Amino acid sequence: MPLSTQNKLKGSLKDPDSFKIHCRAQNFFKKILQDIFIFYYFSITFDPSISGTMFSKACKYAINAMIYISTLPEGSERVGLRDISKAINSPEAFTAKILQVLVRENLLSSIKGPNGGFEIHEEGRKTQLYRIVQVIDGDQIFTGCALGLEKCAEDHPCAVHNKFKAIREHLAGMMLTTSLEDMAKGIQDGTNFLKI
Repeated sequence: MPLSTQNKLKGSLKDPDSFKIHCRAQNFFKKILQDIFIFYYFSITFDPSISGTMFSKACKYAINAMIYISTLPEGSERVGLRDISKAINSPEAFTAKILQVLVRENLLSSIKGPNGGFEIHEEGRKTQLYRIVQVIDGDQIFTGCALGLEKCAEDHPCAVHNKFKAIREHLAGMMLTTSLEDMAKGIQDGTNFLKI
């Protein structure tokens, strides 16, 4: 609060305790308004139905495809592109490009021919979701500035840096500690779904 405003306020609030209470209340409400703004900003930013900016469509399809393939018993027949697209409700041509990237990064195996298709080995089922996001979307969601500043760090923070840092660290922690195997269990027991 500017000094001139404080002096005017002091004149109207003769009791110094009243002035202190007024200043504390003003700071308290200012903090609440900042928190409300930040909450709504990030609700909109991370609600895919509103902005779709949390993960790209390709990343969402990649995660769902990997989870779907992980639900299949190891050693079973390989699964084809058409089955994967149908299972995760994604366009076939787009899914093919995504799966090619996952194969190139050794997250999936692919074999061509009549008995061909995609498969994931036991070790691949332990892949963390973080790795899939990293391959498809890069690290930006985990390292980038919430407001898009090129330089945003502890020594040069944007307006929401400290609040967003906590959200980002929580998201990264969840992605680093969640494997395809964990996600596949939810699909297999019917508590989670890959599509409506």
